Amino acid sequence: MATSKNDWKTAWITGASSGIGLELARLLDGKVDHVALSARSQDKLDTLAGQCKTVVSYPLDVTDADAVAASVGDIEVAAGPIDLAVLNAGAWQLMDIADLDLSAIRAGIEVNYMGVVHAIDALLPGMLARGAGHIAIVASVAGYRGLPRSVAYGPTKAALINLAETLRTELEPRGITISLVNPGFVDTPMTQDNPFPMPGIISAREAAQNLLAGLKRGKYEIIFPRAFVMAMKALRLLPNAAFFWVARTFLLKKPS
Repeated sequence: MATSKNDWKTAWITGASSGIGLELARLLDGKVDHVALSARSQDKLDTLAGQCKTVVSYPLDVTDADAVAASVGDIEVAAGPIDLAVLNAGAWQLMDIADLDLSAIRAGIEVNYMGVVHAIDALLPGMLARGAGHIAIVASVAGYRGLPRSVAYGPTKAALINLAETLRTELEPRGITISLVNPGFVDTPMTQDNPFPMPGIISAREAAQNLLAGLKRGKYEIIFPRAFVMAMKALRLLPNAAFFWVARTFLLKKPS
């Protein structure tokens, strides 16, 4: 297991206007010299920054590569090199295959996957030059297997899992820590309207506490809630025929 020095001076969190990102910012406030928050909602970021000691708002649309690069530059001019980046911006939409919506699928790719790639592209030159840095990529257990009604979401998270594996292999020898965050169900604005049971759901605060604990330990894969995620991991071990039976029998049921 990798170790972390835990001497972050500048942290950057995307998708920070609500949910896990917001709660993580609150946990880091006062413990990190400069906690840079990015999301599209400037009002929410500014409100949080006004309630904190070391949190600063950097409004941003992660689908705009030039804007991402500019924000990274602004943060590093103001506060020095980014030691910890938590790439957490995400878009979620349930979709039945009969209602395939290309625009929603494209939006998921642009936010969930390309938003992370844009940030990595902006962060890597500085981190490689320093031979240091920690990047956490927030994916999901939805990326473990192809789940019903997840065509606009699950494939983007599977791509992030693959990306994190690639980056970990190539960057760890160069001094850069990569963490992969695979949450189960967390009570956030993104999940509150889900029309199905959410086993093991935890609060955003508890999720952020688990995330921060994993980051401090320099863990590669950070998971929560553990029992549910381990059950989802078990699906990855099933032979394909058994997995598709489980998916059709238990996961494809329409919500009542």
